[in-house]
Amino acid sequence: MEIFPTQYSLLSAAGLNKYLATKYGLENTTCRLLIHNVSDTYLVESKDDDNKYIFKVFRNAHRTAEEINGEIELLNILNDKGARVSIALKDLEGHYVQLFHVAEGVKRGVMFSFAPGKVAYNLSEAQIKIIAHEIAVIHNITANLDLSYERKSYDVDILLTNPVNVLKPAFKDLTKEYEYLKEVSERVAGKIRQFDMTKFSYGYCHYDFLPKNFHFTEDNHVTFFDFDFAGKGLLANDIASFYVFFFIEVFATKRFTQDEADGLFAVFIKSYREVRPFSEDELKSIRYLGFAFWVFYLGFQYENFEDWSNMFFGPNFLRERIKLLRQWDEWYCKE
Repeated sequence: MEIFPTQYSLLSAAGLNKYLATKYGLENTTCRLLIHNVSDTYLVESKDDDNKYIFKVFRNAHRTAEEINGEIELLNILNDKGARVSIALKDLEGHYVQLFHVAEGVKRGVMFSFAPGKVAYNLSEAQIKIIAHEIAVIHNITANLDLSYERKSYDVDILLTNPVNVLKPAFKDLTKEYEYLKEVSERVAGKIRQFDMTKFSYGYCHYDFLPKNFHFTEDNHVTFFDFDFAGKGLLANDIASFYVFFFIEVFATKRFTQDEADGLFAVFIKSYREVRPFSEDELKSIRYLGFAFWVFYLGFQYENFEDWSNMFFGPNFLRERIKLLRQWDEWYCKE
């Protein structure tokens, strides 16, 4: 019987539990799906102790074998040099990557160590200092690093120009909103290009340093994970991605005033600079790179509409996202 073309199949958690037990020598575990997204994330837990693991299943449409191997290589380098990161784990035969033959072809999966602790959304000043130190440690390792495998590069075209072009069909009924998006993205791209990039730090970015991607233990040890978007670019992009946290706390949750957010971000920068230099121009660029962060991810959501974002991605979502971009522009980008 011919199998009809399939775009995105989902591995059975029960079947995966048996498979992983055999491959990794695990006993008496459970496996459940945590996230069904552009890739799928499963939580593997022991019934006998507190051991936990994360198993992530990638699709070729989102991550190639080359990119997956690049992430594994990057994590190994970071771990070997003392960064606090979740790492990829080898199976009993010494392999990092598992292959699954499914309806749409081959999927690849990787087992990761579980980051101890939990997400801390209401970050304290002490935790912000720790995050700054540890991101600086990561940057000391990734600056000017060259991996054996190819990963995405983040330049102005990738972050702004390409997403705006890709998004045009999504705004077919929102022409005024699209014209605004195009105009302000071109203006922000121009601002970024005015900086002397030869004086900026360059290396591998995590490019998603939001609270959902690191855990704190009760005694404030932090572990970073989900390097799925790691790629080459200005290291200031990582600081911009973390600054998004402060913006959300002011704009959406209203837990901070802008003055309070600015004060805490100053604490972050001071703590980062205790470990690694960060120039005044790099600091000034954060306002523009932060805008680019939002545009890049909006383009990503549209490009992966069928696999994940069709539940929310529509005219109302786009209007709200343009409202958010206008606020960022008004607060940070206009001089």
